[in-house]
Amino acid sequence: MTGIAFLLNGTPVRVEGDTPTRTLLDWLREVRGLSGTKEGCNEGDCGACTVMVTDATGSRALNACILFLPQLHGKAVRTVEGLSGPGGEMHPVQEAMITHHGSQCGFCTPGFVVSMAVAQMNGRQDHDDVLAGNLCRCTGYAPIIRAAEAAASAPVPDWMQNDRSFILAQIPKSDATTPPPVSLDAPGGSGGTHVPPAFRPTNSDDLADWYLAHPDATLIAGATDVGLWVTKQLRDLAPIAFLNGVTDLQQIERQGGLLHVGAGVTIATLREAVRDGLPSFAELLRRYASEQVRNAATIGGNIANGSPIGDGPPALIALGATLHLRRGDEMRSLPLESFFLDYRKQDRRPGEFVAGISFPEKAPALRCYKLSKRFDQDISALCGCFNLTVDQDRITAARIAFGGMAGIPKRATHVEQALTGQPWTEATIAKALPAFAQDFTPLSDMRASAAYRLEAAANLLRRYFHDLNGTPVSVLEVAP
Repeated sequence: MTGIAFLLNGTPVRVEGDTPTRTLLDWLREVRGLSGTKEGCNEGDCGACTVMVTDATGSRALNACILFLPQLHGKAVRTVEGLSGPGGEMHPVQEAMITHHGSQCGFCTPGFVVSMAVAQMNGRQDHDDVLAGNLCRCTGYAPIIRAAEAAASAPVPDWMQNDRSFILAQIPKSDATTPPPVSLDAPGGSGGTHVPPAFRPTNSDDLADWYLAHPDATLIAGATDVGLWVTKQLRDLAPIAFLNGVTDLQQIERQGGLLHVGAGVTIATLREAVRDGLPSFAELLRRYASEQVRNAATIGGNIANGSPIGDGPPALIALGATLHLRRGDEMRSLPLESFFLDYRKQDRRPGEFVAGISFPEKAPALRCYKLSKRFDQDISALCGCFNLTVDQDRITAARIAFGGMAGIPKRATHVEQALTGQPWTEATIAKALPAFAQDFTPLSDMRASAAYRLEAAANLLRRYFHDLNGTPVSVLEVAP
């Protein structure tokens, strides 16, 4: 099987002869002539390119601009053109947008409508979260939110419920038991330039064998970061393996008080898994990019990417997480903080990939604080996560980790030492604050100055003390 098969607005399609790193957005507009899906930022920030993707796990909103065609194999895609009924009936969210005057220039409207349609199908009413990744610069969000609220109670149209049953019955993920490559030739060019094959494994054993033989390959899970390497940097990523079909890396198991999370688990799925036992971590994940990005990005990719401002690692380090790596048939585990060696450099051997991570499913004292210029859909200036054990008003253990304070996600070991064994008092907190300068020498950049980062980190420890003592500290809760 050399092609890519999926449903597009209810119609089966098969893509042959296209490059594996062609985005769905470009293909929709340039090949299919579906111009309702817009190109705005082309990096997954504005939501103008939002499409609905359905598979066995349900329906979700994704950014077409950083979604590669091979990631759609065996799935169903709905663009804004596919939301209306077979007789031209409008979808309830389309009617609500008209009734509540939710559109002016209209450029962002298709993306909003698709996001709202996904939410309506899934019974979501947290509209601020659902629409945080859809930017509007002229209408204003009030009428859009009113439209979302009005459409929420309407029945889901029959034609919107057909994709899932049809796709599973008639477009299988694979035509063979072995993972199919995508051996395609790029259209155009002198004589048809050959495109190296992209590998689509369906299990981690096949991935391990292939990656050991191709250690310089690019592994693509959600493509929320790698997609920008193509759309912004115009990089050639070959050879490529698409990991979205490796289902055994997408599992979450609870055992012995620990959560064992596969590397392919999305941020959205992880957020649901930790919502009850680790509510502060779940709240941090709510602010991780946007709904569209959380639906695609994986925790394994977030870790393997090695970004010093990734929001996942500080929380996981504060939890004492263990990282699981695989190279061929060999597995090894190490503390997550030991994985990060230097800026964009990790303890990962050629042909070795992140297989999963384990951490406590409950940590009552864990608190995660993200500081950014925007509350939603923004990159951290710094992110601090605190997990102290207090017994009989004395600090018996401390794990504190930060992102944005160094070239890697890093523990505040000197601060931890200054706190451990001391009474749980505000005086102890104040005495430990100078130790931040021993742990971190932050940089100044467009998001924050070094002085701001250092002072803010110290203030977050103060915030943590008051938080654990019952004082409201969230900007969403504090009243003047």
